[in-house]
Amino acid sequence: MTAAPRQKTFLLARPETRALEWIARRLPRWVMPDHLTALGVLAAIGIAAAYALSNRDPAWLWAASGLLVVHWLGDSLDGTLARVRRSERPRYGYYLDHLVDAIATALIGVGLGLSPYMLLATGMVIVIAYLVLSINTYLETKVFGVFSLGYGRLGPTEARLALVAINTLLAFGVGPVVAGLSVLDVVVLGVAGAMAVALVVRALRNLRELARLEPQAGS
Repeated sequence: MTAAPRQKTFLLARPETRALEWIARRLPRWVMPDHLTALGVLAAIGIAAAYALSNRDPAWLWAASGLLVVHWLGDSLDGTLARVRRSERPRYGYYLDHLVDAIATALIGVGLGLSPYMLLATGMVIVIAYLVLSINTYLETKVFGVFSLGYGRLGPTEARLALVAINTLLAFGVGPVVAGLSVLDVVVLGVAGAMAVALVVRALRNLRELARLEPQAGS
């Protein structure tokens, strides 16, 4: 299960993979994958803190954007470094990577909810949506033997870039309110809705395939 082939369909998957491999081959030997994983966790904590501190000064949004880049580096480069050095630990890496992803998502969602730019309830909605989609991915890995990284053409890297763009707009004071919701609330709730639709579509497809592979007795 943990050695299942990985499928990436994201818009930036190919250039991102090339960039990560280029960086991984040039890192000092003392840098280990677990160091990068820890860097990603620390960055997620920093992002949450920066969003909370934006209540005092919008300039903290720039810190949040910078830390999103650091989080991308730590979160995405740890596995690449292990593969480049041929030092993979499939079960260890699978467990640690997805545990850390869940923790980081919860931290960032709470941080956003504690900022003046998004409701805490909205932050919880996107965290729950992400975790439900993640659970579905892990179930797919178990029953189909393929680990599909994401839904459709948008993945974690594209989400980080969108968040950086929104941070920039908010830092410059561009943040219209729609029906009492901030631009970030509207965008995040829209994303959560799209995630729910993607989950339903994928679940129905999976169930049809599983029903074909395991037809009901007597049918």
